[in-house]
Amino acid sequence: MHLIIVAGVVALVIIAFLIFAIIKLRDSSSAMDTAARETLVRLQLIEAQLNDTEKDINENLTSMRKEQREDARSGREEQAKGISSFGDAQAKRIKEIGDLQRESLKSFSDQLANMSKLNEDKLEAMRSTVEKKLDELQKNNETKLEAIRKTVDEQLHTALEKRLGEAFKNVSERLEQVHQGLGEMKVLTDGVGDLKKVLSNVKVRGTWGEMQLHSLLEQVLTEDQYAENVATIPNSTERVEFAISLPGAGEGKTPVWLPIDSKFPLEDYQRLVTASEEGDVDAVALCQKALRTRVLNEAKAIRDKYIEPPYTTDFGILYLPIEGLYAEILRIDGLCDTLSREYRVVPAGPTTITALLNSLQMGFRTLAIEKRSSEVWILLGKVKTEFDKFGRALAKTKQRIEMAGKDLEQAEVRSRAIKRTLRDVQELPCKKNSSNFLLDDSEEEEEKENLEE
Repeated sequence: MHLIIVAGVVALVIIAFLIFAIIKLRDSSSAMDTAARETLVRLQLIEAQLNDTEKDINENLTSMRKEQREDARSGREEQAKGISSFGDAQAKRIKEIGDLQRESLKSFSDQLANMSKLNEDKLEAMRSTVEKKLDELQKNNETKLEAIRKTVDEQLHTALEKRLGEAFKNVSERLEQVHQGLGEMKVLTDGVGDLKKVLSNVKVRGTWGEMQLHSLLEQVLTEDQYAENVATIPNSTERVEFAISLPGAGEGKTPVWLPIDSKFPLEDYQRLVTASEEGDVDAVALCQKALRTRVLNEAKAIRDKYIEPPYTTDFGILYLPIEGLYAEILRIDGLCDTLSREYRVVPAGPTTITALLNSLQMGFRTLAIEKRSSEVWILLGKVKTEFDKFGRALAKTKQRIEMAGKDLEQAEVRSRAIKRTLRDVQELPCKKNSSNFLLDDSEEEEEKENLEE
């Protein structure tokens, strides 16, 4: 009985050792796990055998107890002998089980050692391979990074040089443009200064207005339609700058002059513009009043010096060389009406006088056409006579062409007849008279009728 308990305790210790070893071996690699599972299966089989053995023992003990109760009287010697025999058998069986377990543990230990060594070798080889691959990867990365760095440096250097070159080029171009602009500004400043000098000099300013007016007249009218420095009033020493020559009444009459005088009240106009820009209403009113007085005085001078019907028209033109000045005069209330009604003077700017000159040019052309209308009718009569003669000559030419056509048709008929005769000449006998080669009159008439059809 004690041997059975000892065997059970030993088996439990072995099982605990195996379980502990299995727990320790769970942290190893997958191959060790597989071996541990196989060992665990074996231990489970051993445990099952032990359980079966224990069950058999319990059954035997129960049977023995029954036999002891039943055969108590059989004697202690047989019972002791049976128990001793059973103990020996159990001890032998337990010894066999222990030997089997020791062999299994030894085999398992050897397998674990081999697996550990194999795992270490594999891990070492893997570590070497990984280190080698890492070294190669590091070298490749360093090489690629160096190539990328060189490429980036080259691109950055090229782009930087290009950008710097373009920037310096743009700066140079801008500086050159600035230099040119400064030169142009200098030229413009000189021109403005010259213009200011011209406009500040009353005589030169008047000359500039006269030149502008002369240019407009020269562009629109012909040389015989206007004149310069004209004494519009007979026996007068006053001469107007320009006058348009209008035809008088009847043939060979003295022309009627339309006087045009150029005026440029620059000072009054500049004061008015300055006051308008500053927004000074009172100053604007005063400047408009001064400009009105100046223009009325100039209109009065034109009326008294240059207008004298019937030698001139009953009105004159006051030419203002700046559109802004002309607009300011139109803006002054009642000034244009006063000029035309009291002074018989019409103000005109560059655009207005151009339209007026174009209208006069159209009138001149209409008048020229009216004067030469009789000549046109005479010329048309001559053309009609010559055209009638040409028609008669054309009719005669047509008749002659028709006659020549008929002659040509006859010649063509004879030509075809001769060709037809010559085509058949080889078929005629030599004794025939050569006069038969030609057609008689009846055949010729028949051929002519066929042609006419």
